[in-house]
Amino acid sequence: MKGSVLIIEDEPDLADLIRMYLEKEGISATVCNTAEEAMEAVENRSFQLITLDINLPGMDGFEFLQSYRKEKETPVIIVSARQADEDIIMGLGIGADEFVTKPFSPRVLAARVRAILRRSRISENPRETVSFGEYEVDVEGFILWKNLGEEKERIPLSIKEFEVLAFLLKNAGTAYKPDALYEQVWGNIYGDVTTVAVYIQRLRKKLEPDPRNPRFLQTIHGKGYRFNPEAVP
Repeated sequence: MKGSVLIIEDEPDLADLIRMYLEKEGISATVCNTAEEAMEAVENRSFQLITLDINLPGMDGFEFLQSYRKEKETPVIIVSARQADEDIIMGLGIGADEFVTKPFSPRVLAARVRAILRRSRISENPRETVSFGEYEVDVEGFILWKNLGEEKERIPLSIKEFEVLAFLLKNAGTAYKPDALYEQVWGNIYGDVTTVAVYIQRLRKKLEPDPRNPRFLQTIHGKGYRFNPEAVP
């Protein structure tokens, strides 16, 4: 599999180990030991995915991600020794697609990178879209468009944001409790289900005219989240 990954990690041995496993998969990997070095790297070239440590000298990983997300929506996997719920929620809340805690298996990390790259690869062939409100969703291409009269604006979504939206849209009208939605989208029955609320909030901020009174992503008391079926033609 071809791809280009930026590894932001201040532990040289760990960075080299991640790079070795990625290159075994045919994925090109570049290592930066500081966030400042990484900022310069992303200005000069494009990457398809970033692995990001939090505890970095100088600018930390959270600061890097917040700055980076102002411009780009490249998938980001946080790789960190921090395991507190607050850190995980913080990382996901500011734009990370996944949060992997140290110690971890380099093979498993490489598999996650490979899966995200595969999902985010966009075909050049035209595809059918699903519409709701003023939006169009290219499910296969992982693209969300907003119609602006004769023009379209691409709405930046992370991979996981898109997967949550696509799943609820595909099953419009059916409410899913956080644990059920976590199992369906993340493919795991174990984990921090508060992650689901973080992603719903992020999607509402991007889609809803009034996030406090959502038109599309509704909360059904006692049953969970659903996509409003009346919004789908």
